Amino acid sequence: MDATEFRKRGKEMVDFIADYLENIEERRVFPSIKPGYLQELIPDHAPEDAEKWDDLMKDVERVIMPGVTHWHHPHFHAYFPTANSYAAICGDMLSDAIGCIGFTWASSPACTELEVVVMDWLGKMLNLPEEFLAGSGGKGGGVIQGTASEATLFALLAARNRTIHKLKAASPEIDDARFMSKLVAYCSEQAHSSVERAGMLGAVRIVQVPADENHCLRGAALEEAIRSDKANGLIPFFVCATLGTTTSCAFDKLLEIGPLCAKEKVWLHIDAAYAGSAFICPEYRHLLDGVEYAESFNFNPHKWMLVNFDCSAMWIKDSSQLVDAFNVDPLYLKHENQGSVPDYRHWQIPLGRRFRSLKLWFVLRLYGVKGLQAYIRKHIRLAHEFEELVKKDERFEIVGEVTMGLVCFRLKGPNERSEMLLKRINDEGRIHMVPSKIGSTYFLRFAVCASGAESKDIDFAWKVISELTKQLIGEHQTNNLK
Repeated sequence: MDATEFRKRGKEMVDFIADYLENIEERRVFPSIKPGYLQELIPDHAPEDAEKWDDLMKDVERVIMPGVTHWHHPHFHAYFPTANSYAAICGDMLSDAIGCIGFTWASSPACTELEVVVMDWLGKMLNLPEEFLAGSGGKGGGVIQGTASEATLFALLAARNRTIHKLKAASPEIDDARFMSKLVAYCSEQAHSSVERAGMLGAVRIVQVPADENHCLRGAALEEAIRSDKANGLIPFFVCATLGTTTSCAFDKLLEIGPLCAKEKVWLHIDAAYAGSAFICPEYRHLLDGVEYAESFNFNPHKWMLVNFDCSAMWIKDSSQLVDAFNVDPLYLKHENQGSVPDYRHWQIPLGRRFRSLKLWFVLRLYGVKGLQAYIRKHIRLAHEFEELVKKDERFEIVGEVTMGLVCFRLKGPNERSEMLLKRINDEGRIHMVPSKIGSTYFLRFAVCASGAESKDIDFAWKVISELTKQLIGEHQTNNLK
């Protein structure tokens, strides 16, 4: 493909993407294929000779689309949203064209410097403490990671390194392995599974502290866990607080957890992967109160801020904690401006990195703060519309508080009723949802996901749920009569 054909085919691809997104409602939201379907549709080896574009595009529909779960479908209500916008797509197109690998400032200065700027923009939108901003003149700053899971792991590794360094300074005769065996990190039992996985990868034990009746981690429970472990000779070093849990969108109590971490000199990391986008709205910013106690904070613009995956925003108060922990500095990566500007290879697990700040820059400029705030508020309003529909139906009950764009609900009675209902919903395929469970209570999660979601989509989803519930209850009553 040369430049002439690229101009032609590129324009066709833009049209294809726009047509796909604007007409996505015509497609089945969740595929009805079986594992291995694709291998039956394509050869088991790459073509020896070049094929035609038109044949390739035919196979996009024949081979690819039947196996796609359409996350941007207005009837997709599973997991949490994954953001999407034409502005971000354009930014990614430019990033792909420039094609730089921005591991150091010298490898592409604009790639580094735009990231520094837009991360400060975003930090100011969230009203983060000055210490987190590169422009503050201190050691803080922001970096774009691939996912919140990466951010949690990197924060844990930095905290582990800091703790062992302090312990070695006091007791140089003790081997690192002995210190490692005593380190312990903490999170809520409702925290994302990636926190537990970070502990596994970091070779440290993770204590999942019981949450309260509202599914939040409280200071008293954390304090008791830390006290108990210290009494047993263990060394607390890291706490991950969650703002907007995956299970039910609960918020750990930062104003209780933060002072405790400061007193115990434990690294506090905040995972606000989904809900963090809402903190740009003043009416939800109070949910972030206590962030001043944190060493690091992370949320995903690629979930709820119209920036396509991957774009996970992480801030740290003292970037030297990252650089000092993971600095491998071969001659071929050195440059004459080293030390005066960030080299983001030290701030992440991989060496290479894409020009991800471009799509964030495009979105921030083309929507503005007010446009993004309006988008967040609309999703939350739609979630409350669904909540009211659930509350009006005496067959159902709400599980937890509806704060963001997620509604957790269930059929009253045994878990099996809700389990059967969800299976019917997903088998039928008009809408798509996933379940969750807290303790012994099974429930359905209804997330407002599509960027173009409207009230009519909420009404449609409830119509489907009501119809299938009526069928389920009717069949159950009939079977009981037999």
